[in-house]
Amino acid sequence: MNRYWGLLIVAGLSEVGWVSGLKHANSWWTWALTAIVILFSFYALILVTKVLPVGTTYAVFTGIGAAGTVIGESIFFDVPLSWGKLLLVVVMIIGIAGLKITAGHSEPSAKEAN
Repeated sequence: MNRYWGLLIVAGLSEVGWVSGLKHANSWWTWALTAIVILFSFYALILVTKVLPVGTTYAVFTGIGAAGTVIGESIFFDVPLSWGKLLLVVVMIIGIAGLKITAGHSEPSAKEAN
């Protein structure tokens, strides 16, 4: 199951790339690269959701994407980064970590109980 968490992290990081690509692509090849990364990102997300809990998976995917985009835009494109933004990113990461910690500890479904 750990390889699926690794794939989820890669998918989330690729989301950072394609979100930035949507904003900064300016030629046919940067648009093509953005499209390829979008396809990979969602393909990996679909694979992961077949094994890991969907809610947790999607929260981790979008959380990595959101936090990575905020930090990446600041580092690579000189977008101002305030303490408020950083605090909200930290709160989001804590929430996502909480979801991961509690994943798999839910009540068994009726199908599993029989």
